[in-house]
Amino acid sequence: MKLGLINSAWVQADRPTVYGLEKTKELGFDVVDIFIDPLDADVRERRLIKDACDRLELPIVSICCVAVGLVDFNPSVQRFHVERAKRYLDLVYEYEADNLLLVLGEYIWNQEVIPPEEQWRIGVANCRELGDYAAQLGIKIALELEPFKLSLLNSVDTMVRFIDDCDHEAVRANIDVSHLLLADVAPEALRRLKGKAIHCHISDCDGKRHGDLPPGRGVVPFEPYLREIKALDIDGTMSIELEYSPEPEKIVEWVAEAYRETDKLMQAVGLRG
Repeated sequence: MKLGLINSAWVQADRPTVYGLEKTKELGFDVVDIFIDPLDADVRERRLIKDACDRLELPIVSICCVAVGLVDFNPSVQRFHVERAKRYLDLVYEYEADNLLLVLGEYIWNQEVIPPEEQWRIGVANCRELGDYAAQLGIKIALELEPFKLSLLNSVDTMVRFIDDCDHEAVRANIDVSHLLLADVAPEALRRLKGKAIHCHISDCDGKRHGDLPPGRGVVPFEPYLREIKALDIDGTMSIELEYSPEPEKIVEWVAEAYRETDKLMQAVGLRG
């Protein structure tokens, strides 16, 4: 697998876009994931990113999209988020990337007003439509497992069931290592994602709360998870996700540490290459 970085690490530390991409390449990353909203970024910003990555020979592999409205019960909200996600898919194609990393929403009102089965059905229908659009562009969607109680996809069981219900070759899974620990998912459970997972995230946490720390700063036992990921034989990327560094002025050191420790972990299990 290749080793990548989600560029939000730099953005949240208030570093310029090109600076972050240059540092990503300088530190040794193979590829980069981009966190950008095509409805907010103008054509100059979108082009700036692609031109910089081409110049640096730093391929873009994934674009991150949070679209909680895809499981909203209001049809007008659903339509907006479907069209918004399609603009993201256009950008994946424009950037010559592999996939759209898609985060679905949560069950509302504690599953007590709108039947959870209905929100599930809505999510499947909308992801099928997006899968059709992605397939036309020759790209895929990677759904992220979120480790929160009311998240639609919060376990390997729900991920497998959702992908099976979508029954679409373009709708696949992302594996986020720290989310697995927080969701109490055993490493062996990843075997059920054979043929279903196409992209991975890695970070550390304290075992209780979502943290996105550099590996080694928390309690995640990485080796068993990485060995199971290796056995899945994913032709993809392990992207480091770092959010909201506690010392933004030391963001370069923060990212460098994450790169160094993740590379060691991947090399130890023969996963990088």
